[in-house]
Amino acid sequence: MLHKTLKSLLATALCAAALSGAHAQSVKVGATPTAVPFNFLDPKTNTLQGVMIDIANAVGKQAGFTAEVMPIPFASLVPALQTSKIDIIASAFAKTPQRAEVVDFTQLVVEYGEALIVPEKDKADYKSIADLKGKTVGVQIGTLYVEPLKSAPGLKEVKMYETMADLVRDVALGRLDAAFGDGPVISYQVRTQGVRNVRYVESYQPSMPTNIALAVRKGDTERAKQLNAAIDALKQDGTIAAIMKKWGVSH
Repeated sequence: MLHKTLKSLLATALCAAALSGAHAQSVKVGATPTAVPFNFLDPKTNTLQGVMIDIANAVGKQAGFTAEVMPIPFASLVPALQTSKIDIIASAFAKTPQRAEVVDFTQLVVEYGEALIVPEKDKADYKSIADLKGKTVGVQIGTLYVEPLKSAPGLKEVKMYETMADLVRDVALGRLDAAFGDGPVISYQVRTQGVRNVRYVESYQPSMPTNIALAVRKGDTERAKQLNAAIDALKQDGTIAAIMKKWGVSH
């Protein structure tokens, strides 16, 4: 009888260990470390923080895996996903028809428009790109705003930048007449952080909507289904709304 009891206890322990191991499955998630407040490297903790990091962790918890978040340069996100260095992109990575040809997206998690910044001394009430004729404008490489700006008539020059911080710096130094970027990112850097010599243009009307979703490898339908179910649950219980509020991002 004692032998049977020990066998039963051992079987229970093995089953619990297996379930615990399954629950602790780690999934590699890629995020750009230079897009405050969506994803950025916190120098105090040397860890990635932000809206999409919190969402990735919450989705992982809901879906039963641990999100192992890795810093990946924006231009390397898709190659890293395609070569299985990461399994999910959770960044300020917009869902577009062009990108949908090479990755599969989940449902949307964040939606916003672009914003405009100019040197503090420029007090003009710009409302659209057309108001910037004759100006030199900056934009971050790989963002949705590159092509519309390049094709916009009348701009003097469109300069490309690796990071939003570089854009903000050159506007502050007067090297750029204006710069475009993700609305929440620019708002956080310029208004929340109080950047000097740069003005957030309140009168500007966004015309290039950005829709953010998680991305998985093309054809990874099971993972996409798993993530969508988790996102549904987090939208319904208010978790995603709470994360947005925490970081001051409207949606």
